[in-house]
Amino acid sequence: MALRKRRFATALGIAALIAGCSPGGGGSTSTSGSGSTASSPTPSPTSGTCTLRARQDWAFAQLKEWYLFPETLPTSLDPTPYATVSDYIDALTATARSQSRDRFFTYITSIAGENAFFNSGSSAGFGIRLAYDSSNRLFVVESFEGAPALAAGIDRGTQIVAIGTTTSNLQTVASLLASGGGNAVTNALGPNTAGTARVLQVTDAAGTRTVTVTKADFNLTPVSSRYGAQIINDGGRRVGYINLRTFISTADQQLRDAFANFRAQGITNVILDFRYNGGGLVSTAELIGDLLGGARSTSEVFSYTTFRSEKSSNNSTRNFAPAAQSIAPTRIAFIGTGSTASASELVINSMIPYFRSNVALIGTNTYGKPVGQIAIDQAACDDRLRVVAFATQNANRRGDYYTGLAGVVEASCQAPDDFTRQLGDPQEASTRAALNYLAGQSCTPVTAAAGLGAQSGSATLVRDQQLVTPERPDPMQREVPGAF
Repeated sequence: MALRKRRFATALGIAALIAGCSPGGGGSTSTSGSGSTASSPTPSPTSGTCTLRARQDWAFAQLKEWYLFPETLPTSLDPTPYATVSDYIDALTATARSQSRDRFFTYITSIAGENAFFNSGSSAGFGIRLAYDSSNRLFVVESFEGAPALAAGIDRGTQIVAIGTTTSNLQTVASLLASGGGNAVTNALGPNTAGTARVLQVTDAAGTRTVTVTKADFNLTPVSSRYGAQIINDGGRRVGYINLRTFISTADQQLRDAFANFRAQGITNVILDFRYNGGGLVSTAELIGDLLGGARSTSEVFSYTTFRSEKSSNNSTRNFAPAAQSIAPTRIAFIGTGSTASASELVINSMIPYFRSNVALIGTNTYGKPVGQIAIDQAACDDRLRVVAFATQNANRRGDYYTGLAGVVEASCQAPDDFTRQLGDPQEASTRAALNYLAGQSCTPVTAAAGLGAQSGSATLVRDQQLVTPERPDPMQREVPGAF
């Protein structure tokens, strides 16, 4: 079964570097977080109407003004054949997409929905992250605290075998995939609205059972209270470990607290687990840079942000700003997969000039998104247009990783994603590989190509997992790939 690459790409790259500047097309202008990477442009006038044609015309006007690749836009394009604003935007950006520079990174979303997510992680759903393995089996790869699924005993490693609205109409995942592909599975799981209930047949270490789970409103905790920040004792070596689910503002204090503990405990070797992290706020990426920058000076560059030539007045340079919680690491291991994108890649890329081979990519190649979006709002229509408008580079002016970071990092180690163990478990395959790298052990480097499944005993360790995402994801699913 061939999963739809468009759907997968949409989740991974879009909306990842978005705190740069947020011009308000509807008359409001805002920036996201204190770590904004560019000044706010002058707002564009609103169309004053929310008809489909008016919204399409408005979107085209914003792209012509701000798009990072203006030479790829058509001179004109009749919007009449396109049933939605999203379809029209996809057609406008088709040339840049064919060049792998904008893989559905430019899109329209809800102002209210996106603000709710970025401000508090608020959304509705089961509170799980789903992925297909190399055999197209559907697994829970992460379960979020305070959400319905974890309360029902569904956690990482649980396989979802069948889905229904009652026990009498359960459909197996295999039959759904055979009849309608990935979209059939996402449709069977239902809309992400509170009160939506589904009967799931699941299999895990406790056996096979049928449970009813009802979607509810919850706030995503960006750093898990169970395993997200910890100090791993690896044979007497103490290693700081952080798993960051997404770059949202509520992560900032959690990150400061974790690094304060690392500093107090004298930690100098760190694992940052970004394996499912599709990106988020630039300001949070910059904070991570500062927390890793205890040995950096305020004159050293974390990243450069550049707009197209007509908008170069918005270009900026972000230097390190070490904080009271900052540490001075000697080695850093970043765990990544093809789901690791944008703000996650920005952090990794920005460390390379200073750590060289003492920073490594562990796992598989990353997604490849060295560009970011601004937000242009048309408040009357609850429309927020995310336009790819800037590119980022590290201190060496390197930012050409459209095919991922495997060809950019100086050190890397291949490792699979082991669903059979919890994230942060020292024996989980990618975490184990990161610990081995930090200990100075040799390994097989990551290549640009996707890895293949690897066997370990009777368990399949998945290198080529694909996170499950609807063709038109909601704000949480854009920022937290695979979330339901």
